[in-house]
Amino acid sequence: MSNIMVTFYSHIVNFILALQLQISKPQMTHLLTFIHGIILTDGRINVSQIRRSTNEIRDLSCMTRFLNESPWCPNRVTRRRLQFVINKIKRSRTKAGDSRPIVFFIIDDTQCKKERSTKRMEGLDNHFSHSDGKTIWSHCVVTAHVVSENNSFAWDFRSYFREPYCLEEGTSFKSKNDLAIELINSYPVSDDELVYVLVDSWYTSKKLIESCYQKGFHLIGGLRTNRKIYPIGTGIKISEFASTYLESTDLRPVTVDGHTYKIYTYEGNLSDTEYAKVLLSWENKFDSNKTPFCLLCTDSSLNLVTILSYYNVRWNIETGYRYFKELLGFDEYQLLSHKGIERFWCIEFLTYNYLEYQRQEWQQELPLTIGDVVRRIRKDHLGQFVVYAYEQALSKKPLMDVLKDLKLAV
Repeated sequence: MSNIMVTFYSHIVNFILALQLQISKPQMTHLLTFIHGIILTDGRINVSQIRRSTNEIRDLSCMTRFLNESPWCPNRVTRRRLQFVINKIKRSRTKAGDSRPIVFFIIDDTQCKKERSTKRMEGLDNHFSHSDGKTIWSHCVVTAHVVSENNSFAWDFRSYFREPYCLEEGTSFKSKNDLAIELINSYPVSDDELVYVLVDSWYTSKKLIESCYQKGFHLIGGLRTNRKIYPIGTGIKISEFASTYLESTDLRPVTVDGHTYKIYTYEGNLSDTEYAKVLLSWENKFDSNKTPFCLLCTDSSLNLVTILSYYNVRWNIETGYRYFKELLGFDEYQLLSHKGIERFWCIEFLTYNYLEYQRQEWQQELPLTIGDVVRRIRKDHLGQFVVYAYEQALSKKPLMDVLKDLKLAV
């Protein structure tokens, strides 16, 4: 068994080599170390723990220099990774034999929370966290996730900086919607795909809808109730219309995934959108005193059940965030340079895509989650060490040589 087979899990090596990243051998070794370490580390994940989990003999400074200074191109790595994702989805589609399959392109943002005492880390600012319900000291990242057939791949990310921070740093400001549009534009148009962009109410804007329209994509997004609709020719806020004019007889019951909703459908113009289908929904029963959950859909051909079912796919990105943070340590870095942090995120996305690819390969045997894949790799890796040690003992190889091969020698 070769040293690299002892050091790195063979499936990871094969996956990375197949991407043809065009990086040097030392850079490849560092990249494999990070991916392997991110998966193997149980608990807090940072560069020190990654080094410890992989029994890396290089100094810690070598690993941090790989992130902060080494002349490898994360954009090229990302391009190769995204091409792999597209090819994987198309291969799955060919097997399924669909005439015009559906792709869901999901956009959201997340915060990487840091302690208030952390001041030297670049890019930190006060960002509002939806999950915390308050402003937190953090990095903010706008990300995209692609779902098609049984594939669920993390797509790409953009760092978000608040306008005051951009002014202070002398850089151009881009809103979250601007970054979302960049991500939408990064997905290639294909005549044999029907693409639905899924967003929450923070991203449903005229600008984003027009960008989707230009790409030939449809949008299904949450809608704030202060938006105006024109049900009787005069503009009125959704919240006012729901509380003043709607009655239970105006709504129809719809059941999706075991949940029953009472829904009113409006089709027509909005204050900033020429035409769309808008759903006002209440779970279980209508209550004029409660704010409805609202959805906007630019594909008027879809029925209510389909729109709600499609929008539920958006939870794939929420599940992805949970795996990123709880399993892969996406927010546990301790790097000071934002360049190094973004390179770390680049590797995190590469790691996530590998795990999803491996999940697809292995779940032919039984249904699996990303967590199941991580646990299996950890178990297989430990078994690999045991088998290697056993084989070397049978060949009477000196113990110190075996420990050196396993990178366990002091």
